[in-house]
Amino acid sequence: MDRATLDALVDGAPRGPGVYLMKGRDGEVLYVGKARDIRSRLRSYAGGTDGRFMIPFLVGRLEDVEFIVTATEKEALLLENTLIKEHRPRYNVDFRDDKAYFHIRIDPRDPFPRYQLVRRPRKDGARYFGPFPSSTSARETLSFLHGLFPLRTCRDADFRGRRRPCLEYQIRRCSAPCTGLIETGPYAALVRDSLAFLEGRERVLLADLRRRMEKAAENLLFEEAARLRDRIGAIERVLEKQYVLSMTHRDRDVFGIHGEEGLTQVCLLFVRKGKVTGQLLFPPVRLALEREEILSALLKRYYDGEVRIPPEILLPVDIPDREVVSEWLEERRGRGVTISLPQRGEPRKLVEMAGRNAENALRAARSPGSDPRRALELAAEKLSLKKIPDRIECFDIASLGAEVAVGSKVAFREGRPDRGHYRRYRVRTVEGIDDYGMMYEVLRRRLSGNEEPPNLIVVDGGKGHLRVALSALRDTGVKDVEVVALAKESREHPAGGKESRGDRVFLPGRKDPLDPSRWPPLLYLLQQVRDEAHRFAQAYLHQRKAKNDLTSVLEGIPGIGPTRLKALLSALGSAAAVRAADVPTLQKAGGIGKKTAERIAAFFRKLPGGPAGS
Repeated sequence: MDRATLDALVDGAPRGPGVYLMKGRDGEVLYVGKARDIRSRLRSYAGGTDGRFMIPFLVGRLEDVEFIVTATEKEALLLENTLIKEHRPRYNVDFRDDKAYFHIRIDPRDPFPRYQLVRRPRKDGARYFGPFPSSTSARETLSFLHGLFPLRTCRDADFRGRRRPCLEYQIRRCSAPCTGLIETGPYAALVRDSLAFLEGRERVLLADLRRRMEKAAENLLFEEAARLRDRIGAIERVLEKQYVLSMTHRDRDVFGIHGEEGLTQVCLLFVRKGKVTGQLLFPPVRLALEREEILSALLKRYYDGEVRIPPEILLPVDIPDREVVSEWLEERRGRGVTISLPQRGEPRKLVEMAGRNAENALRAARSPGSDPRRALELAAEKLSLKKIPDRIECFDIASLGAEVAVGSKVAFREGRPDRGHYRRYRVRTVEGIDDYGMMYEVLRRRLSGNEEPPNLIVVDGGKGHLRVALSALRDTGVKDVEVVALAKESREHPAGGKESRGDRVFLPGRKDPLDPSRWPPLLYLLQQVRDEAHRFAQAYLHQRKAKNDLTSVLEGIPGIGPTRLKALLSALGSAAAVRAADVPTLQKAGGIGKKTAERIAAFFRKLPGGPAGS
């Protein structure tokens, strides 16, 4: 779109709240945004006053803009969220984590309620507690609850048909209401106690349990008193392990954010009744957006799901639409919601803790030792491999024009470097600058040998390198080895230069490359494999260049012909050894006279970095 067309489009845009869809070629939706004043927002794009890094790329691809006017900014927010889900635009933050998180459900209206693990809470009158960021933490809590408050574990159909207590009763994890071993009143007391515990009212619960224990003892019900005593002790032990961060006993969601190397990680801490009960790590975002915009987008996508909205949300940075987001959350919750940016005290410490967790999560995911098995499983799934690639080899080429060219092979076993199987290659048959030819030679030499082939070959490069690798496999007759190519992708900046799009994986038989940034463990494994191959190739390249340079220097020594030079190199092993040798060593090694040896030593003393004496 030329500037005149863009200016005309901006001038015709409506004044007021609404949503705008910025479209590229063939009607592709590039970006969905909302604004209090659509014309003003578009003018900031066209006039260059919007300083976000992505704006020049977005405007440079713009072909059309569609407007949808709304009555209020809150309606615009809701519509924006819906359209982002529908179109998944390239330049919007896409929270691609569609799974729901576990909650514990209990319905007090049932005569004999039970705990249930569910992923999606409903407005059905039951009580829901959570979310639990992992199934492990949810099941651990459930197991503890059954030991402490032994409600029934069986489904309704089993409950109605059971004639005798099950094993859960024998191990004291169920009170067996199915066979009448507990009446409705005492069972209801267990339900009330469990709700008090899940709601964080431990002090009230403990006081009530102690009162009931003393009363049971007074009535000589010693077995009941002992059960209550054990329950009190179990609750107190759990409370000792919990970290009480606040004396306010508030429910809060606390967000932290950290970015490095083009990735942004957001962490959400759940604080319930003043205690940190868990955390949720959002998928890392790879977009050239401000932190405020990333945080705003994730908030709207997260709270639009079936999750509990607390009365207070703490943020590390302000978001541009805080007031309208707060209004929207209040409507969803049915009660007040405060979004704040704490500057001091305990709330600020919570935000800093969430930020540190985001930083640690991002760095841990990028570290070589982070969950390699998960990365290999993701590789098999997302790269459409036939099996988990327990043995990976990566190849890279390094050259200095047509002068020196080398190749490297690094090996990874079970996701970790296997340095005993690293190899380096001198390119022998390719003349001139021919990266594809060099890669083919190195791969063919590797595959023609007797060494066991890997499950997966990774080549550093794009589609061309992938075709070369497939040719090498075909020509050598090696089967059951899969291959992918990994390359950094960029595109032209509308204002000049290039925009990095990060690493892309090229797969056989697939036209478009795969973006692995959506699965950080897989991305970091591939990057580690590629970077290690690059490092190994560059180290060998510099070694070969230094050797060639020194050999060229030896050839320049006056009075030393090719035969004598060859004898010296053969006797001493390398050009570096010749340079470091003293006069007697040179005489003995080359079968030369003292004057010739002194001339060689003097020649090296005059060179920069030469030996101090001989």
